[in-house]
Amino acid sequence: MDNTRQEQNKQLVIGFFAALNEYRLDDLGDFLAADIVDHNKVIHGEPDEPGAAFAAIAMQLEALKPYHARVEELIAEGDKVVARITQSGISSGAHPRMPVPTGRSFENEAIFVLTVRAGRISELRGVSDRLGLFLQLGWDWPTVD
Repeated sequence: MDNTRQEQNKQLVIGFFAALNEYRLDDLGDFLAADIVDHNKVIHGEPDEPGAAFAAIAMQLEALKPYHARVEELIAEGDKVVARITQSGISSGAHPRMPVPTGRSFENEAIFVLTVRAGRISELRGVSDRLGLFLQLGWDWPTVD
């Protein structure tokens, strides 16, 4: 894969985070494949199936409003883009992990591995400081059922 394609993939990821920051949910299809697979159900609780990411993102943005992601670093190789971000927000809406908002704010670091195919993000994997997130927001740590 040439550098031009990798730069295009990085710009796609930058555009995706800009759309999140601006709450442009109707524009997510410009960045995400319709059948995107989101492997982050530990936080969202949604099924790990094609297309579930759209609902999960909308829920996350509403629950943590005002949410903001600051892109700190991007690395592209092949069809993958790794984004290291600092994200922040406030527990201001209902969330499966905390149905009653706490009104508390958070800031933590996250790393996403995004697969790009046919000019859209087709897979999303992420890790973040979830313990720090839960502690900052005053959420109970999830239990295994």
